[in-house]
Amino acid sequence: MAQAERQEPTRISILGEPNIIVDHGLWLNFVVDDLLQNTPTSTYVLITDTNLFDTYVPAFQARFEAASQATATRLLTYTIPPGEASKSRETKAEIEDWLLSQQCTRDTVIIALGGGVMGDMIGYVAATFMRGVRFVQVPTTLLAMVDSSIGGKTAIDTPMGKNLVGAFWQPKRIYIDLTFLETLPAREFINGMAEVVKTAAIWNETEFTILEESAARILECVRSKGESRLDPIRDVLKRIVIGSAGVKAEVVSSDEREGGLRNLLNFGHSIGHAFEAILTPQLLHGEAVAIGMVKEAELARHLGVLRPGAVARLVKCIASYDLPTSLRDKRVIKLTAGKKCPVDILLEKMGVDKKNDGRKKKIVLLSAIGKCHEPRASVVEDKVIRTILSSSIRVTPGVPKDLNVTVAPPGSKSISNRALILAALGSGTCRIKNLLHSDDTEYMLSAVHQLGGASYSWQEAGEVLVVEGKGGNLRASKDPLYLGNAGTASRFLTTVVALAAPSQESRVNVLTGNARMQVRPIGALVDALRSNGVEIEYLGKENSLPLRIDAAGGFRGGDIELAATISSQYVSSILMAAPYAKNPVTLRLVGGKPISQSYIDMTITMMASFGINVEVSSDEPNTYHIPQGIYKNPQEYTIESDASSATYPLAVAAITGTKCTIPNIGSKSLQGDARFAIDVLKPMGCYVEQSDHSTTVTGPAPGQLNGLPHVDMEPMTDAFLTASVLAAVASGTTRITGIANQRVKECNRIAAMKDQLAKFGVQCNELEDGIEVLGKSRDGGVVTPEVGIHCYDDHRVAMSFSVLAVASPGPVVITERECVGKTWPGWWDILSQAFKIEMVGEEPDVDEDDHESQETVLERSVFIIGMRGAGKTTAGNWMAKLLGWKFIDLDQELERRAGRTIPEMIRGDRGWDGFRADELALLQDVMENNKTGHIFSCGGGLVETPKAREMLKSYGKSGGNVLLVHRDTDQVVEYLNRDKTRPAYTSEIRQVYLRRKDFYNECSTHLYYSPHSESSGSKAEIPSDFQQFVHSIAGRNSHFKDVLNKDHSFFVSLTVPDVDEAVDLVPEVVVGSDAVELRVDLLQDRSIDSVTRQISTLRASAKKPIVFTLRTESQGGKFPDSAYEEGLQLYRLALQMGLEYVDVEMTLPDDIIQTITESRGYSRIIASHHDPKGTMSWKNASWIQYYNRALQYGDIIKLVGIARTPEDNFDLAKFKSRMQEAQKTPMIVMNMGKAGKLSRVLNRFLTPVSHPALPFKAAPGQMSASEIRRALALL
Repeated sequence: MAQAERQEPTRISILGEPNIIVDHGLWLNFVVDDLLQNTPTSTYVLITDTNLFDTYVPAFQARFEAASQATATRLLTYTIPPGEASKSRETKAEIEDWLLSQQCTRDTVIIALGGGVMGDMIGYVAATFMRGVRFVQVPTTLLAMVDSSIGGKTAIDTPMGKNLVGAFWQPKRIYIDLTFLETLPAREFINGMAEVVKTAAIWNETEFTILEESAARILECVRSKGESRLDPIRDVLKRIVIGSAGVKAEVVSSDEREGGLRNLLNFGHSIGHAFEAILTPQLLHGEAVAIGMVKEAELARHLGVLRPGAVARLVKCIASYDLPTSLRDKRVIKLTAGKKCPVDILLEKMGVDKKNDGRKKKIVLLSAIGKCHEPRASVVEDKVIRTILSSSIRVTPGVPKDLNVTVAPPGSKSISNRALILAALGSGTCRIKNLLHSDDTEYMLSAVHQLGGASYSWQEAGEVLVVEGKGGNLRASKDPLYLGNAGTASRFLTTVVALAAPSQESRVNVLTGNARMQVRPIGALVDALRSNGVEIEYLGKENSLPLRIDAAGGFRGGDIELAATISSQYVSSILMAAPYAKNPVTLRLVGGKPISQSYIDMTITMMASFGINVEVSSDEPNTYHIPQGIYKNPQEYTIESDASSATYPLAVAAITGTKCTIPNIGSKSLQGDARFAIDVLKPMGCYVEQSDHSTTVTGPAPGQLNGLPHVDMEPMTDAFLTASVLAAVASGTTRITGIANQRVKECNRIAAMKDQLAKFGVQCNELEDGIEVLGKSRDGGVVTPEVGIHCYDDHRVAMSFSVLAVASPGPVVITERECVGKTWPGWWDILSQAFKIEMVGEEPDVDEDDHESQETVLERSVFIIGMRGAGKTTAGNWMAKLLGWKFIDLDQELERRAGRTIPEMIRGDRGWDGFRADELALLQDVMENNKTGHIFSCGGGLVETPKAREMLKSYGKSGGNVLLVHRDTDQVVEYLNRDKTRPAYTSEIRQVYLRRKDFYNECSTHLYYSPHSESSGSKAEIPSDFQQFVHSIAGRNSHFKDVLNKDHSFFVSLTVPDVDEAVDLVPEVVVGSDAVELRVDLLQDRSIDSVTRQISTLRASAKKPIVFTLRTESQGGKFPDSAYEEGLQLYRLALQMGLEYVDVEMTLPDDIIQTITESRGYSRIIASHHDPKGTMSWKNASWIQYYNRALQYGDIIKLVGIARTPEDNFDLAKFKSRMQEAQKTPMIVMNMGKAGKLSRVLNRFLTPVSHPALPFKAAPGQMSASEIRRALALL
């Protein structure tokens, strides 16, 4: 009996009844008997989606039939397409009509098997059919289990937003079978975790802490393969599902009809639903709610009801489950094709939220983790919501007179990052207080966790981080360590990961970051580590991330020399890791006076606090002796406030004539920037009071600041931006030096300051190591900028110019508002709450996001490789002429510099080895000193040198072009046998080519295969096929834009088995078409060499852009469905040859599609899906999943179905119209078959056509361009 009781499922009471039943294995082992016994009827109707039917319904039907033989009960089934698009009036009507056709009556019980979409909509059907029938929820997704299936909210979506038409209709039973989660895709599982996090965030901090601690373990299982992937977290899953479901049941029982308390369950939903209304169906509900939670928490912080640490903790927890926290998340941009969410539209969507009180918007505000500000949603003004949602902010000048404020900035970024490294490398537990909650520290925490270097947890409502160090025991991570634009983290971790030992999953660590991080320098640190035996490889641009670092269990130690004139963080990186080297370290700083000595001193002082004492050499300057050892973690370590950040509130006081106190930074600070008040503000005319641990500044009357004739800010370089904006409104000229390193921070800060101050009418001059600012006192007048201040995604630029905005004659718009999150996420809240500055969100007229990344491969020099005699020099001259660049033949340049011919060099004392060394040195020189505007033709044998190959590959990976030029090998051999101007080959020419062939391929990014013989045509006349090739790979091809602007455009499908044999036919069949499709799957010979030759022939004969298509058998073509590797090689060839359009089927595996899209260059991706068997309908949502997938990857979306009746074409037209209202991505949408011809006539954009001269049509119902034009004339 006791055993039977233990096996009983968990029951949760809701509205006084134990109707929520939770356990594993309910669907087949419990539901049928429970239904027949407790919810009897003559008719059960099981409704699910097409994805779930085959997996779960047949077994249930069999179980039902066996159990109901003695009754007259029937079980009907009905399927609908999956996805949010099915949650519509149309689908509801279809179901109701079908129920009526099946003679269902009021005693019917409807079973909703599926996720939130299914439960919401089928519940609404049940609420209205026959004025209400009973229904049962069987949620199959985590999101539905913990949220949407509980509480009786049912609804459908409308164009104005989600869930706006519906009813409260309680299910008779909710069966939560956790076994369904085993087959739930990872993204869907993670989607549900948003609701789990939400519930804990509003209700229970203890559960929230468990979620924080369990994230890595849960994600690892969810992302693993196999039927039993969730077994290791079986108990955890049951706990979080029961916990979340229990909270919702408790709230619903207290407030069934959402009078107040039930509002709390909508935390994250007010803003999240607005995002979802715009981005559905590409963004899932939980993903939208995750972003909504972050925004609503930021709103609470802005209103002063939620501490910054709690916001940071919530964001970290959400991100730890791989949920997005911002619309700027790369996954969100990819999923939604970069669709914008204008603030006015978001506010409009929020205006129809059911919680609202008339026109007053109501939002759930947190006051702490696990607690809400009010026991209901709170009224929040549109103006405040706009501020949080906008990417820019308009700052209105003016602060109250005689203002006296105390501001405690977040913990120091410098000290926080060092403390995290030291505590993680240390042994024992350390409680870290006042840790900076920022992007930088979040990246650092995540990276240390990935390396297994430490475990950590939050205490005291997220105000204390408890780190359990593992004494430097690090293991290589199988996943790259992504660091965003966190420069400090990247430099510190470069040395730390060198301490890692290999793991079962990996023998290397990869450090990477965003686009800006991948151009920031790290070369000096890498050089020092390489010289100490660490194997490090640049995976992109030389001297920048990404880096691949061998996990060899530590570096050698001993003497290390480091150039320390660029960044003191290089020094600190080696200092902190040095105790774990295999020998005691002596670190010598060379190359000149070290930059930012105070930060080096900070590191040494902090190391002593963790038990390792560094000895500063008394004999040698800038030399340090570091003993071996293990850090001993102090029980508690308190982070000073960030002195660089403290300069901004102090500067507001200085510029407005008010008073500001920083309570925890004084004369005994570890940070060099703590001297800012004494060394900068005091000489500028401020009254400064500084004790050991506090600083107070009172500014002079507005307009009375004095310029500084000269100030050396080398000890506090980050603070120069604050000084510069003050200098802008000061009298006289201020000259700041010692800040050369600021050119290689998050941006070139000196140039940024000069360019943005110019918008205020302030003139600046750049100095070799500084800046000169020609000040304008306020009376003389800075001017109000006419355009927004661009911040270069740099937190210090944004905060500095917010200070100057306070002194502007009129309001100032500062763009990229959120970039302050790097060090002070709540800075705008401080300006609003403490300084009473009026501000409101604003959207810029132009998208500033990519302001800085305007450089394209067009500007970067091109290197041409290939066999001698392949046509490199000819192609190089042509290319230089087309681009207006300079051409240099490196063989000739080498001869010019050496004053000897190449044969003479080889016959000289140094022989071939000397020649190859000189050739390599020349390559290094031109790569370094001629980065743009050049075409270089390389010697044919350059690729024989391993270092040269590495340089060429690195150049290509970092976005440069390395062009392989080749032509028919027989022609090359014949030419070389005649050429007497170069040294004779020591082996047979064909063997040389075969030896080098793989080298050429691995080094090149593009391939031009010349169809022209060495003797054909004039070398002065550039062939059309080469012009087309160059324009394509250089991004100068306007074809896509041109066809978008045409009323009708076509591409002809070339259905020939061999292009070479049909070459005379090609010019005829392309007439009247805008492009030509090469159906590679129809070619007799699909080898790489054969397809290369045929593409070259087609481009030369068609003189049209090429659409590369490899149609698989399941999609109606001839290419084997599972020949993935062969297909990928052909796709790569298409991209290397610069084909204008590449058709990629959306049924291909993710990794293959990802590989193709990431290396596409300027080729346009046609993301396609064909339904040759006609299994899908345009009337319902069955096409949506393929549309969404195509939207992620395609520049063009191509969907092709089958028409059985003319009406199918009208359904297609409605589908296309709906999609184009939501997204701008152009579409090719058609039906195959005779009945589908009308869809081809109406398609308009790049319609595939045939030609009478071709052997057969590429698809049933395909028409010629002339036939379509004739049909159009009749319309």
